[in-house]
Amino acid sequence: MKKLILLFAAIIFAININAQTKADVFNSGTELTWLGLDFSQVNFIGSATQWKDAGEITSDQMRDKYFPAWNELFQKEPEKYDVAKATNRSSVKYALMVTEKANNSLKRDYFVDDANLYYTLDEAKVAALVKKYNFQGNKGLGLIFFVEGMSKGKEQSCAWATFVNMDTKEVLWTQRIVGKTGMAIGFRNYWANTFNNMLKDLKKKG
Repeated sequence: MKKLILLFAAIIFAININAQTKADVFNSGTELTWLGLDFSQVNFIGSATQWKDAGEITSDQMRDKYFPAWNELFQKEPEKYDVAKATNRSSVKYALMVTEKANNSLKRDYFVDDANLYYTLDEAKVAALVKKYNFQGNKGLGLIFFVEGMSKGKEQSCAWATFVNMDTKEVLWTQRIVGKTGMAIGFRNYWANTFNNMLKDLKKKG
């Protein structure tokens, strides 16, 4: 009987250790998986014609060329796009295929002229998106940036930094973060700056 009690206590302890809570979000001891940038909800205010290297690009080209390129930067240049540093960790895991599937699943027009569509998400909408997400077998604590708006006029992008319990599809913490564009040559690099600066904004909130 005593052995059974000890075994039960050990199981409960293990469950509590692995459970993901709000306290785990910026806890350096909790393993974190970076899931990437979700562009399924983004509105790009204006057009891409200001950049000679982009020209008149379509929404399909945006989805197939630029969305993957921006996401790849986090793995190719981790010293610059440092998710671990932004979340008070020494390292993070990567599972970018999760947001890649979400980005590829929808066909819509990402370019809009209405500046009022820069802000369209809120906590309830983010929670609804997470509930429908396919985490592809990944478990534990995950982090997604739901990119909301990209505006040349504002010279910035915004996104909802969202920590999720991938086991239960529960949002543990979500806030809007902002990244300024900065100086860069070319369409891809100009907007890539905003995602680097979003990480810096997230670190301030941690």
